[in-house]
Amino acid sequence: MQFLGISLIFVIYLSCVSGLYFHIAETERKCFIEEIPDETMVIGNYKVQLYDPRTGGFMPSSPGIGMHVEVKDPDDKVVLSRVYSSEGRFTFTSHTPGEHIICLYSNSTKWFSGTQLRVHLDIHVGEQTMDYAGIAQKEKLTELQLRVRQLLAQVDQINKEQNYQRIREERFRQTSESTNQRVLWWSLTQTAILLVMGAWQMRHLKKFFEAKKLV
Repeated sequence: MQFLGISLIFVIYLSCVSGLYFHIAETERKCFIEEIPDETMVIGNYKVQLYDPRTGGFMPSSPGIGMHVEVKDPDDKVVLSRVYSSEGRFTFTSHTPGEHIICLYSNSTKWFSGTQLRVHLDIHVGEQTMDYAGIAQKEKLTELQLRVRQLLAQVDQINKEQNYQRIREERFRQTSESTNQRVLWWSLTQTAILLVMGAWQMRHLKKFFEAKKLV
C-alpha cells in the first residue's frame, strides 16, 4: 500500500492526550512522536468512526474496519506492528530511551468510498498506565497501602525521567563539543589556506617584478 501523505503530530512529553481525535483519508496515516524513557509502558486507547454521507456525521461504531498500529523506537526498530479492530487498545514497553514514532492507519480502503475516518485516541505513558482500582481490588489493598503503591510508582517514573534527561543532556553535550571542534578545525583550515595563498601570491609577484627587472 502506498501512502499519499504522512502527518506528524507532536505530543507533549509524557503527557496524557485526553479527548484527541483526528481524521484520515484513503491511504493516509497519522504519526505521533512520544519522548519516552526506557522500560516504560505505553497504552493507547482508540476508537474509529466512519463518516456517513447520508446523515452528514460519523457512525457511533464502525465494525469491520481494522486499524493498523506501528511503533518504532529511536533506532528505527519496529517495536509493535499489528492490526486491531475498530475500537480497542494497544500496549508496548520501551527498551530504548528517546523519541518513539506511533503511526496509525486503516488496513483497507474498500470501506472509505472517498469518505473519511475519525479516530479518537488517548495515549497514557508510564505511571499513568497503572490501574490502581484494579490493583487494589485484586491485592485487597487498604487506602493507605494503595497510596503508598502510587507514590512508589511515581517515584520510579520520576527516576526514569531524570535518567532520560541525563541521557539527553549527554547527547547534547557531545553534539556541542563535536560542533565546536568542527568549527575550530574549519577556522584553522581557512587560516592555513589564506597563509598559503598569501605566500604563493608574494612569490608570484616577486618573480613577476624580477622578470620585469623592477627588483
